[in-house]
Amino acid sequence: MPVTPHAAAARRVQLLPDAVADQIAAGEVVERPASVVKELAENSLDAGARHVRVEIENGGKTSISVGDDGSGMSRDDAVLALDRHATSKLNVLADLVGISTFGFRGEALPAIASVSRFALQTAEDAGEGTEISVTAGRVERVAPCARQRGTTVHVRGLFFNVPARRKFLRSASSETRACHDTMVTLALAHPEAGFEFHADQVCRFRVPAGQALAERLRALWGREVSDTLLPVAFAAGAFHVSGFVQRPADARPTGRRTQLFVNGRPFRDAFLVRAAEAGYRSAIAPGDRPSMLLLLGVQPGEVDVNVHPAKLEVRFRDRIGLERTVEDAVRHVLGGLMASATLGKGPAPEFPRPVSEPTPESIDLFAPGGDSAEVAPGAAADPLAGVPLMQVFDTFIVYPAESGLVIVDQHSAHERVLFEAAMRELSGQGAAAQRLLLPETLQLTDEEFDAVDAHGEQLSRVGFEVEPFGGRSVVLHAVPAPRAGFDALACFRELVADLARGRFGGWANRLERFAATYACRAAVKSGDRLSEREMRELLARLFTCELPPHDVHGRSTIVQLPLEELERRFGRR
Repeated sequence: MPVTPHAAAARRVQLLPDAVADQIAAGEVVERPASVVKELAENSLDAGARHVRVEIENGGKTSISVGDDGSGMSRDDAVLALDRHATSKLNVLADLVGISTFGFRGEALPAIASVSRFALQTAEDAGEGTEISVTAGRVERVAPCARQRGTTVHVRGLFFNVPARRKFLRSASSETRACHDTMVTLALAHPEAGFEFHADQVCRFRVPAGQALAERLRALWGREVSDTLLPVAFAAGAFHVSGFVQRPADARPTGRRTQLFVNGRPFRDAFLVRAAEAGYRSAIAPGDRPSMLLLLGVQPGEVDVNVHPAKLEVRFRDRIGLERTVEDAVRHVLGGLMASATLGKGPAPEFPRPVSEPTPESIDLFAPGGDSAEVAPGAAADPLAGVPLMQVFDTFIVYPAESGLVIVDQHSAHERVLFEAAMRELSGQGAAAQRLLLPETLQLTDEEFDAVDAHGEQLSRVGFEVEPFGGRSVVLHAVPAPRAGFDALACFRELVADLARGRFGGWANRLERFAATYACRAAVKSGDRLSEREMRELLARLFTCELPPHDVHGRSTIVQLPLEELERRFGRR
C-alpha cells in the first residue's frame, strides 16, 4: 500500500540500525571489487609495505586477497580497526585538510567487512599474530595465528548479503580489468614498492621495489607507449610538475593513457588534462589526444583530498595557478625536445647541434633576390655556418651534427616558422605588406565571401589588404611576401577556401586556427628547389622557434639518424 503524505509526516525520526548504517557506509567506499582492492592496497602502502600481493578470483566477486610485508597490528589494534570510525591518521578536525597518508589500518575495513565474509591475519613481528573472522559485519572469531610480519586480508562473497548491489556488478572480465587498472595506478604512484597482481591464478604483472619510474612505465604501459614519452621536470611558485608526456608526433585521437597524481595520490581532473593538452597547442593536430603521466607536488595545506568518498577528486586552493603551471611544464618540454628523442633512449638531448660553431653572419629569410649578397640588418645569425647542407628530393634538408645526420622536412619547418611569425603579427602590429601595382579582382563563393568578412582583421594583419567590390567580388590591394617566388593569389584562394570549409576547425583558439591555416598554405612545398642561402635562413629561423620539432599538424620537422645506427648498419659496431 503506498504511503500517504500524512502517514509519512507522522513517522518518527529514528536512528538506523548499525547493520544498515554499515551497509550505507560501504556503499560510499565499496562500489565494486576494484574499490576493495584500492582500499586494502593503500592500507598496505601506509603500513610501510615494500611488497604488496593481490589475488582475485572471478573478477573479485568470489574472492579478493591482499597481503603485505608492512607493519602489522597488535591484537587490540586489529580488533579496534574493525570498529566504525576507527582511524590511524586523524586526531583533530584540522587534520582533515593536508592528509598525507591513504589511511593506514581501519576506516574502510568495517565497511568492507559489513558486505562480505571477511578474514584478517596480522602480526607486528614474525611469530604469533592475530586472526579475525567477520561475516556481514559480525565478528565471529578472534584467535592467535602464526605468520610473518605484515597483514593479509581475505574478502569472500562480496555483497553476498546485499543481492541488490551484487546483481549490478559487471562481468568477471570487466571487474578483473578494473582491478588490474587500479593496481597499475598504484604501482605507478609508488615505484619504491613492489607489486604483483594475480587474477584466477594467473600472474598479470609483477614489478620489483625500487624501480625507476621510466622502467615501471615500460613494464606496465608497454614499450609501444613508453618509448614515445618524454620526461617532465618543471617548477613554478608553490607547484612542481614531473612525470612524462607523449611526443606530439605520436599522439592519436584514441587509445591514449592519462594518469594524474597529487602528492602520490591518484585522482581525476579533466580540467588539468585540458591544461596539459593546451601545452601542445600548435604542435598536434586538432582531435589528437596525447598520453601523459603527471606527478603534481603541492603543499598539503593547498589541496583538499576529502571532497569525494572514493578520493577520486581533489580541490586545489589555487586551481588557476596550477593549470597554468601544468600548461607551462608541457610547453617547456616540447620546446626543447628533439624529434627522435624517446623515453626508451634515455633523457631527451638538446636540439641537434651543428659540428661547428655559429658565426655572427646575418641573413634574411627568403628575401626576394634569393642568393643576393646583401644582408638584412637585425636578421637571425646562421647557426650552421661552415656546415655543409644538402637538399634531397627537393623536399628534405640534410646536414651532419655531432650525434649523427639531421634531416629536416622543408615544408614542415617553414610551416612552423610562419605559424609563430603569424601569431606574433596577429597579436601585434601586423606584418609588412607588399602593395600590388595592379590590384587583383577575385570572384568568391558565398561561403568564401563570408569567410573573408569574418576574418578580415586577421587577413589584414598577415599582409592581405582586401576590399569588397560588389556582389561576391573582392579586390586585393596588398599581399604578404614571406619568401621569394611566393604565389600570393594562390595562397589567398587556398586560405579562404580552407576557412570557408571549416578546415582546421578543431583549434580552440581562433587566432591559432587562422595562423595555422595561413602557415600551411604559405610555406614552401615538397618539390620546391631551395638555394643554399634559403636553406640556411630556414634553419636559422627554425632554431629560434618556440616549438621547432613539430609543424602545426603535429608532424615532425626534424628526424635524426644517430651515428650509432649508421655504424651498426655498416658493420662498425
